[in-house]
Amino acid sequence: MESSQQLPDDFIQLCNSVTAKRPKAVISHILQYGFITTEDLKEIYGYNHPPRAARDVREHGIPLETFRVTGRDGRKIAAYKFGDIAKTRFSRLSGRTGLSKQIKDELIRRYGCKCFIYLEKLGERELQIDHRVPFEVDGEPGLEPENFMLLCGSANRAKSWSCEHCENWNTIKDKSICLSCYWAYPERYTHIAMRQIRRIDIIWEEEDVEIYERLKQQAVKLEKEIPEFVKEIIERELFQNSDG
Repeated sequence: MESSQQLPDDFIQLCNSVTAKRPKAVISHILQYGFITTEDLKEIYGYNHPPRAARDVREHGIPLETFRVTGRDGRKIAAYKFGDIAKTRFSRLSGRTGLSKQIKDELIRRYGCKCFIYLEKLGERELQIDHRVPFEVDGEPGLEPENFMLLCGSANRAKSWSCEHCENWNTIKDKSICLSCYWAYPERYTHIAMRQIRRIDIIWEEEDVEIYERLKQQAVKLEKEIPEFVKEIIERELFQNSDG
């Protein structure tokens, strides 16, 4: 068992600087027991998606190594322990707060205070900094703002789910695949999580909400879902223009 006494003081200080609930639970458990299993995460802490909890820890600059252990039912399950401590970013001992503020400010200056995926204008507190290329694929990137994006909570959750179900995340781990993905560069992409999909996220706000309500009423009359109805309108417009 790896105890906290066997770890460098600066690494322990970094671990203790993490205050967010989910990564703190993972770190504290590993400090006490040497590792944490997916069973522990689900049954003790109630986290039903262990890879996301592990990612939270890694994004605080703390390396984790995944390995296999035997679960209580005799099947092999995943477990996490601290990885190569030499790769730890000890410059982050004061936490990510100061760094995140600098990156967020620069992203807002360049692109505006909006979600990169949904293009919705939001308050600064509602936007979260996210890696364009997931940590699990390319590790910790350089600290240049162009390696990050601003996402609302909804977009961040959608991206996490899609990435974690992508073959590149789980097995291939090719950065170039991520760089051509919608979830990294929605303004220029050739696939979404390695699937041939194209999407448009449309938001109606303020005075435009009335247009949405009229659209919704029409869709209800025709007994159609709104996305289906919008696609039909677009297709009809395209065909009419091409015929002209």
